[in-house]
Amino acid sequence: MKTHFSVVSVLLLLLILLPSYSFGNVRLPLLISDGMVLQRDTKLDIWGWASAGEKIIIKFNNKTFRTITDTDGKWKIIIPAMKAGGPYTMKVSGNNDIQIKDILIGDVWFCSGQSNMVLSMERVKEKYPDIIACADYPEIRNFFVPTASDVKMVHDDLPGGKWIAATPANVLGFGAVSFFFARNIYQEYHIPIGLINSSVGGTPIQAWIGEDGLKEIPQYYNRVEKFRDTAFMNRLIRPVRNMPPQMLQRSARDTDKGMSGQKAWYDTTYVPDSWHKFWLPGYWADQGVKDLNGIVWFRKEIDVPVSMTAKPARLFLGRIVDADNVYVNGVLSGSITYQYPPRRYDLPSGLLKPGRNIIIVRVTNYSGKGGFVPDKPYYITAGGEVIDLRGEWRYQVGQVFRPISFEASGTPAFSMQNEPTGLFNTMTAPVVNYKIKGFLWYQGEANTSRPDEYQYLLPALISDWRKKWMEGDLPFLYVQLPNYMEVQYLPSESQWAELRFGQLKCLTVPNTAMAVTIDAGEWNDIHPLEKRIVGERLSLAARRLAYGDEKVVWSGPVYKSARIEGPDIIVEFDFTGTGLIAKGGGTLNQFAVAGADKKYFWADAKIEGNHVVVRCNEIADPVYVRYAWADNPEGANLYNAEELPASPFQATLAY
Repeated sequence: MKTHFSVVSVLLLLLILLPSYSFGNVRLPLLISDGMVLQRDTKLDIWGWASAGEKIIIKFNNKTFRTITDTDGKWKIIIPAMKAGGPYTMKVSGNNDIQIKDILIGDVWFCSGQSNMVLSMERVKEKYPDIIACADYPEIRNFFVPTASDVKMVHDDLPGGKWIAATPANVLGFGAVSFFFARNIYQEYHIPIGLINSSVGGTPIQAWIGEDGLKEIPQYYNRVEKFRDTAFMNRLIRPVRNMPPQMLQRSARDTDKGMSGQKAWYDTTYVPDSWHKFWLPGYWADQGVKDLNGIVWFRKEIDVPVSMTAKPARLFLGRIVDADNVYVNGVLSGSITYQYPPRRYDLPSGLLKPGRNIIIVRVTNYSGKGGFVPDKPYYITAGGEVIDLRGEWRYQVGQVFRPISFEASGTPAFSMQNEPTGLFNTMTAPVVNYKIKGFLWYQGEANTSRPDEYQYLLPALISDWRKKWMEGDLPFLYVQLPNYMEVQYLPSESQWAELRFGQLKCLTVPNTAMAVTIDAGEWNDIHPLEKRIVGERLSLAARRLAYGDEKVVWSGPVYKSARIEGPDIIVEFDFTGTGLIAKGGGTLNQFAVAGADKKYFWADAKIEGNHVVVRCNEIADPVYVRYAWADNPEGANLYNAEELPASPFQATLAY
């Protein structure tokens, strides 16, 4: 009897609850949300999920659209093309109602790549304070996609994000390159601009290509096929999880002396006996400390005037390799855990004292040369007064790290975001239904160790994305790698130059454009701050390719051909604008010539009309010519009269 009663009770309960479970709530992708920008002048896909067979109704722009979900609960409604404008409101109804507000119709750009596309306006705020203060562009909207990776499956939706309008407060979170691009386009055409920034620092191009796009690239496609094997995946992941503790952390007996003594070294009463001299900025490997990875403490005493002490101050410590903890008068005043961000620490009013003040910097370095990056700002400022912190400091080693090797297990560390398809599946595929105007791409640094691959990886990515979006040959605008690392004063080989050349070759892909930035880098920073130039050059390319402005000069000189005429090499260029110039006046630099042995010598070069005449007395029978072929080709000065730089190149000569 009890059993019968229990069954009846369960059935009654199910009947009561059934209405609430018979239909699932309508759900929209994160991109389709308040503040979104939809692409003008094209049919729009609005899609989402609900229960199988559920009726979906959209009311938008005084029109009503209907559909029914498929057996998987998916649905899509196509909305007719609209002109630029807004704001609009959209209502999506099924078992529930969703209202989407503040919708604009304009142009949407999908912005992707690695850290130089991620790098935010916050990182360049000291360089562009007036632009940030005036960045009131409510019709420029940014959707930043958080990082997520997966090599095993394609995701339906993005991992997060929301639409944010450009205001002086919000713009600090915008990617700097994409903001300057959008700002220029908006000022030129006065239409709403949507930016979808889907980028991850340090990631290779193959991570952004879908499986189909890699089919013609065996070394990466074969890797993707292996990801379907659960046993293979477990072998990849398990070594990192099960690595012996001595490989993942320092030995317990290795402690930081600066933290483990009777007094911490940042304590204002600590006496720094036997500390060594150090000239800041610089690296300790260049100042007598060889091959040390570990923790090094730096100390400087400064004299502060009374006028700087009763007000907030700011401490600039350039860039530090790798991590730092900064103490001012014994108070922890700033900390960053990796090398790339600029060190800009706010000090509260009263922390600085009249007279003697102590600054302590605890630097942790894991690999390479640790220390303070040269040619960066090192000072304290308060109330318009400045104290320069460059010069003599004192240092002491707190801890020496033992070498850590992930390869000791026999398998290198595995990171999905660095694997083929790993970011496409999570951060690109969920966007392909969202109509766009075109693509912006800034990447390549992570592929410089195998630069020869880029000439076919980039076209593969372009083809794959265009096929996925199914909007034809959408404009694809990309940034060529800037100048970086130490200057080499003799002709030499360069992986960065080789990758730039691979990028140059991709201009053969229809409806593409490349922004040359060989003059916008920094020798000591893989994240150069001159992002305004990059965004503006991309916008010039967009005005020509995407907006049809045939009057705009959008590219600097691009190599066309080279031939021998007597003792001279005649180099012809496309995109000469209103004429070639040697920027800064004088002679052209960075041309080199080689014979069949490929040993290059500097050559004399001069402009004659719209070509360059190159001559090298050291080479009797020239076979090859190069321009700006180096990591950091300082002095490369071939431009057109519109002051757009020529792309680096190499070529075999025709006779």
